[in-house]
Amino acid sequence: MAGIIEMLAIETAMDTSLVERIIRTAPIRYKTYQIPKRSGGYRTISQPAKEVKLLQRALIDVLLRKLPVHDTATAYREGLSIKDNALRHVGDGPILKMDFKDFFPSIRPGDWAEYCKETGALTDAQDIKLTSFLMFQRPKGSSTLRLAIGAPSSPFVSNALLYDFDNRITAAVAKDHVRYTRYADDLTFSAPRTGHLVNVEKLVRSTIHGLKYPKLMINAEKTTRITRKYGRKVTGLTLTNDGQVSIGHDRKRLLHAQVHRASLNHLDADELLNLKGMLGFVNSAEPHFLEVLRRRYGDAVLTRIQRYEVEPPQKP
Repeated sequence: MAGIIEMLAIETAMDTSLVERIIRTAPIRYKTYQIPKRSGGYRTISQPAKEVKLLQRALIDVLLRKLPVHDTATAYREGLSIKDNALRHVGDGPILKMDFKDFFPSIRPGDWAEYCKETGALTDAQDIKLTSFLMFQRPKGSSTLRLAIGAPSSPFVSNALLYDFDNRITAAVAKDHVRYTRYADDLTFSAPRTGHLVNVEKLVRSTIHGLKYPKLMINAEKTTRITRKYGRKVTGLTLTNDGQVSIGHDRKRLLHAQVHRASLNHLDADELLNLKGMLGFVNSAEPHFLEVLRRRYGDAVLTRIQRYEVEPPQKP
């Protein structure tokens, strides 16, 4: 019996044979649905079945949480938020923003196997194979396993596998006095002057090309350069002139209007879900404004929005 099976069995108090049966069918045990994005459109979420999620959380505790994560990676880390990510770029210098294309789905079991081989995170071939089954989804109609948006283990895997990338980029851009952070698939670079950022895009692409794993691509359509003149934003937050961050005046006005409509029961399910996400965003970025809304519209209204849940669609 593989060591990882025994570890998960102990962690979950499940029989080893049951653990193995769940793992071997885990890649197809997902419910897929869509939720609205704050920026518009929809994001596809693949939620693992209850028993698969239980084993994924156990794997996080016995293995994934212990894997090294680079200091420049600020997403999915206890005690860090989008606010911490943005605060590293305060000042009045220019900003370059880049974005990975199809970040989670681009990460495959082969990347995990290469990582284990290189780092020794797991050394037994059977353990590597079984953890791949547990962590990666096989979407309907596809023969390829990929990292799912919605699995609790996916953020830990992505941060671990990007350690080498984060380390190389940090060291390379620091030579030109450039600061770098990565929040999931969002790459942010800031510098004292525009000239310091000239070679960064080329450097990022060449670094990606030189990596053994994972095989990622930059979404060229989302590459942007921002100066103080046009208002600087990092992971959705406005960098203020006093060295702080804010959700911005426009978003505050929108939130006032949406919470007011929610208080009158004038929002549909999608709008409520979107508002819930926006309030979570506010809580991590500018919590004082959440209290402003609470005082104006009442604790009951805010609590109802924050606790709103929507069930994934049932199969006919």
